[in-house]
Amino acid sequence: MLKRSFEHPPWPCGKTRPVNRTGSTKERILGAAETLFAQRGFDGASLRQLTSAAGVNLAAVNYHFGSKEKLVEQVFRRRLDALNAQRLAALAKVANQPDTQLEDVLDAFIRPALELSHEDGGSLFMRVLARAFAEHDDGLRKFLSENYGHVMRQFTAEFARLLPRLSKEELYWRIDLVTGALTHAMSGFGMIQRKSDVSERAHREQTVQHLVRFAAAGLNAS
Repeated sequence: MLKRSFEHPPWPCGKTRPVNRTGSTKERILGAAETLFAQRGFDGASLRQLTSAAGVNLAAVNYHFGSKEKLVEQVFRRRLDALNAQRLAALAKVANQPDTQLEDVLDAFIRPALELSHEDGGSLFMRVLARAFAEHDDGLRKFLSENYGHVMRQFTAEFARLLPRLSKEELYWRIDLVTGALTHAMSGFGMIQRKSDVSERAHREQTVQHLVRFAAAGLNAS
């Protein structure tokens, strides 16, 4: 049975942001954890370092999260819950419709992810996501698969409907490569950088359009 991961780690780009000392205690802890996990990894970032960075005591971490493991999970939930809700909402508008094009489904998959990568702290979170796979944490991988694997399965089902001539294995390969192209675009580390006279919004839209066209050609290649 073919087993392939559809979530690839976006690679680091740029410098990490300083820890935000404003906001609620819970948000300060999450922000500090995101920064430290990106810099040091999950095992390398200690609770002592985290409480110091967030300006809180250990009791506050235990009160809001209960354990370091649950804190790690909440760092992912804070970003991925919203991302995948947006993806599924966009997919629901086009799935199983007779006039749906491959580009429509790709837009639903790609656009929310690129928008996340341009949010405040979005590129930093990409580094955290990279750590989740680079460090081979089976518990964390299981958490991500159990909570977000259904999203990729729904997209894969729609891709399969639109590309019935492809075998399951061939479809998986192509989706895997599309996901890799997306994570590269999310990293912002490619040759195409935003020009000074182009707004962030316009540059992101250009990236979406180019990536959708590129991915559609790859998925639909003979």
